[in-house]
Amino acid sequence: MTVVLWIVAVAAMLLGLLGVFLPLLPGVPLLFAGMLLAGWLDDFARVGVPTLAVLAIMALAAWVVETLASVWGVKRAGASGMAIAGAAAGAILGIFAGLPGLILGPIIGAVGGEYLARRDERTAARAGIAAGIGFLVAIVAKLAIAVTMLAVFVFAWFA
Repeated sequence: MTVVLWIVAVAAMLLGLLGVFLPLLPGVPLLFAGMLLAGWLDDFARVGVPTLAVLAIMALAAWVVETLASVWGVKRAGASGMAIAGAAAGAILGIFAGLPGLILGPIIGAVGGEYLARRDERTAARAGIAAGIGFLVAIVAKLAIAVTMLAVFVFAWFA
């Protein structure tokens, strides 16, 4: 049974890294769950509670960055509340359209919301671009945090 749990721990970490890029997978939470399981399987001998607490804070930071990046991008462009609501609605509806929908949904939603609010194509396009940039910033930030989490875990494991 222990071997199966080790396989699950490693698989969770690998899927977590993949999930940084694939929005359908909860990347950072999976990565943290795999690290927590590995620590538990080792009786927290190599990766102790303090290290896991740091990893948990990093995972929470990744979630906050992911949540706020698109909103920040749209707000930074001076978009209306309708654009922000449109980006959120587009993100939710985009889930049903697969990977293209997950990427384009918030952008189309922000454009639509901003156009409904101000009836200006230029401002609407700017809101869509800002939503897209926010999405890219979120991916880069999540990747940086995930790689740092992995480095902390590996360092604690082998130190």
